Amino acid sequence: MDQRVSLITLGVADVGVARRFYEALGWECKEVEDTVFVQAGGSAVVLWGREKLAADAGVEDAGAGGFGGIALAQNVRSREEVDEVLAAAAAAGARITKPAAETFYGGYAAYFADLDGHLWEIAHNPGFTLTDDGALILPF
Repeated sequence: MDQRVSLITLGVADVGVARRFYEALGWECKEVEDTVFVQAGGSAVVLWGREKLAADAGVEDAGAGGFGGIALAQNVRSREEVDEVLAAAAAAGARITKPAAETFYGGYAAYFADLDGHLWEIAHNPGFTLTDDGALILPF
């Protein structure tokens, strides 16, 4: 089996509002039939109605009120870029859950929750290599 994540689908309360939030972060969004797609390196992030996603997966939507047990991460090339992304997220309406700070692994990272409560870590990890196209190369 291939070790790959092709799509990450985020269930959102309002696709249009979510699209504007991610566009405010500088993401290029394409909408097709009430679904927003964002190319993210070799993967894609999809914004889709929360109720539609729950129905498609055959589960009941428990709401966005609590921690969902998952965080998405974007690794960036510098501490300054962490601060830039965090500032853009805050300006777009994100809730900063953990301000940028030094990490135990010698990096620098922060967390924010998007408008639907999805957690994002923005991190600079000097131990991870990012290729020219932004792909992450693990050191082991």
